[in-house]
Amino acid sequence: MSLFSQRPFSERTATWLAQSGLHPLLARLYAARGLQSPEELSLDLKQLISPVELKNCINTASLLADILEKKEPMLIVADYDCDGATACAVGLRGLRMLGGADTPIQFLVPNRFTMGYGLTPEVVELAAQQTPKPKYLITVDNGIASEAGVNRAKELGMEVIVTDHHLPGDHLPKALAIVNPNQPGCTFPSKALAGVGVMFYLLVALRAELRKRGKFTSETQPKVENLLDLVALGTVADVAQLDRNNRVLVSNGLKRIRAGISQPGIQALFQAATRDPRKANTFDLGFAIGPRLNAAGRLADMTLGIRLLLTDNADEAMTLAHELDRINRERRVIESGMQETALSHLAEDQLSGTMSERNSICLWNQEWHQGVVGIVASRLKERFNRPAIVFAPADGNTGEELRGSGRSLTGFHLRDALDLVSKREPGLILKFGGHAMAAGLTIRKEDFEKFDTCFQQVASELLTDELLERRHAHDGGLDPSEFTSEIGDLLAEEIWGQGFPQPVFYGEFEISQQSLMKEKHLRLMVRPLGLGASSKPLTAVWFNRTQSLPAKARLAYRLVTDRYQGQARVQLMIEAHDEASGA
Repeated sequence: MSLFSQRPFSERTATWLAQSGLHPLLARLYAARGLQSPEELSLDLKQLISPVELKNCINTASLLADILEKKEPMLIVADYDCDGATACAVGLRGLRMLGGADTPIQFLVPNRFTMGYGLTPEVVELAAQQTPKPKYLITVDNGIASEAGVNRAKELGMEVIVTDHHLPGDHLPKALAIVNPNQPGCTFPSKALAGVGVMFYLLVALRAELRKRGKFTSETQPKVENLLDLVALGTVADVAQLDRNNRVLVSNGLKRIRAGISQPGIQALFQAATRDPRKANTFDLGFAIGPRLNAAGRLADMTLGIRLLLTDNADEAMTLAHELDRINRERRVIESGMQETALSHLAEDQLSGTMSERNSICLWNQEWHQGVVGIVASRLKERFNRPAIVFAPADGNTGEELRGSGRSLTGFHLRDALDLVSKREPGLILKFGGHAMAAGLTIRKEDFEKFDTCFQQVASELLTDELLERRHAHDGGLDPSEFTSEIGDLLAEEIWGQGFPQPVFYGEFEISQQSLMKEKHLRLMVRPLGLGASSKPLTAVWFNRTQSLPAKARLAYRLVTDRYQGQARVQLMIEAHDEASGA
């Protein structure tokens, strides 16, 4: 059963926002997303929370200033996703910009298939073999749970600086410094910083420290804000909550992309994705640019993606971007096959209990690719509205371990649920980590059924019927005058994403034509009820839907502007059909 409800908002606040000069439609949308006053509309960089409030940020910046002064070798240890890749590029570019041009600064990104996640002892061993051997390891988007790795680094004569945003475990690693808004005792108001955001904050603090030391003045200081295109990409691709602080970062990064002054690698990715950077928006970053960069970490080696973000050569950037585009197409084929197999598992009821009786989904297959399990888990979660964990063999087809990736529903904290399973059955989960909405873990192949049973039990206890009901929050209807390409452009320019959702509208339509595109997408010609037969019908598309709709239907939809051969036209992207309405 699906429930449709309009997001509540204060008419008074919407009026106040509109009186400040904001378009009345945006005023209503912003009021429904919690904005209280016109002052909150500003996304100027001056609105960023100060680095002083981020625990250890200032002390760590002072430490980095000392390291740069002594020109001691450093190595950045990155994660293999888009957030990790952008954080690595921001770190390398920023440190070189701030005086590290003559300091040996290298990077290393673990192979997810052989070394696992984070600063493991194996990664540390590899780091120690670099030339010159680094004296300091700086983790980006990882490290908060790497106790063993940090200890091994010390044994090998290296110190570790952790920059991360993931939730810590029961014990913090004994690192030289830890910068993480989610560590105990950190009162930083925005817990939603992505890994790349944490690294950017550290650079801002380092610049201030170097200014204090007389290295440069506010007029001559390097412009670390030139790296905000990378910060925007990593933040959106990691599905970080877009609170005001993150929206400031993303907004200013998008401005650089739209102005044509982003890194050559990002410009090349837009070209490879056939997207117009002059009209770049958060949807582009999350669904076109991010996946192409992520593809390197999923199927190959994220070193490729980081090289793309570090190059200043446009030709090299295009070559690397096209290679990432090819890998991403390969990823789609693998994902499609895995999803088909997963759905056949569910259809044949190979799970213990039917889907209607289960509150979670756990699947594995000997042939599945561990680099794609997270995407398949996400697809299953969306389709069945259940937390889903998908596993693949950790060491190829001969291994005895399974690596899984999970995606969750709002209200069901996935990492905490795995922690509960681990506490109830010590040793069942070999390792795990993550967030409320996404997590990764490793188990023994022989323990899959036991894990499935335990996880299902925890899910049954923590998930309520209310959480399992599919809910569609919408922003009400549009006025007939608002079905225009200008409104589509207006909406596209705003900063939407996790926690600040893209507007979805709701209304009743007459449907005059229905056909299939590529045999899997429904294409419609619709007319909002009440406009009259003389009004021009609108094109609507419902991706991955083949079932036709009745002649009249209440639909939840997004309004977008489609451009073809220089012509702009409004289009509806259908999200859901309110079957309970009778229309």
